[in-house]
Amino acid sequence: MAGIVDIAQVLDLNQQPAAKRLVERCCEFFAEVQDLYVALVWTRMTAGVQNITQLTRSSTPGKDLEDRLNKEYGPGNPYYDDFCTFVRQGLTEGWVATTEVEGRKYRRGKIALPSAETRYFSITAVFMDSQDEFSGQYHAHPYGEINCVVQLDESAELRGMQGWQGAGWTSPGPGTHHYPQVRGGALVALFFLPAGRIAYNARPGMPQPLSL
Repeated sequence: MAGIVDIAQVLDLNQQPAAKRLVERCCEFFAEVQDLYVALVWTRMTAGVQNITQLTRSSTPGKDLEDRLNKEYGPGNPYYDDFCTFVRQGLTEGWVATTEVEGRKYRRGKIALPSAETRYFSITAVFMDSQDEFSGQYHAHPYGEINCVVQLDESAELRGMQGWQGAGWTSPGPGTHHYPQVRGGALVALFFLPAGRIAYNARPGMPQPLSL
């Protein structure tokens, strides 16, 4: 809603070696996903504009990317498993999601701001814990969002634009807006924002973009 200010603190990576390794691993992930996309476009340049357009959609936040991440980078993938390990370590060590939004069960923390090293993604962690459906702060994703869903309870789920998601990924498209919602227990959404852009001036009921 209007007037919300993001007060989440930015982590000092020099004080947290494991957090620094997490950021380095995220940078490797960003590079791999981008390099895969570039290679696909190059090999299909002669296949026509339609295929290139489809590839562009599959590497931009939205349903196509969400499907791809859940298929290729879900549980069992080294990146996903490493992200889960670092997040759980960060909760134990006290550097993940340290700023309370609504008490201890809804917390947020900025791990890294956009930079050349992160390919201009920000890296943020949100901790949510509720057995019943719980809604956080309504917000919009001007350039989309990529969420790595780290379950702390096996039954915990995060609601994305495509529905409820357990272990795996959600990826709302550019211009989408929603309540972040959790049910079934505790989880952390490790999320990546292009250019670090997030907006709290959206309202429930506003039109969604054609592509979610």
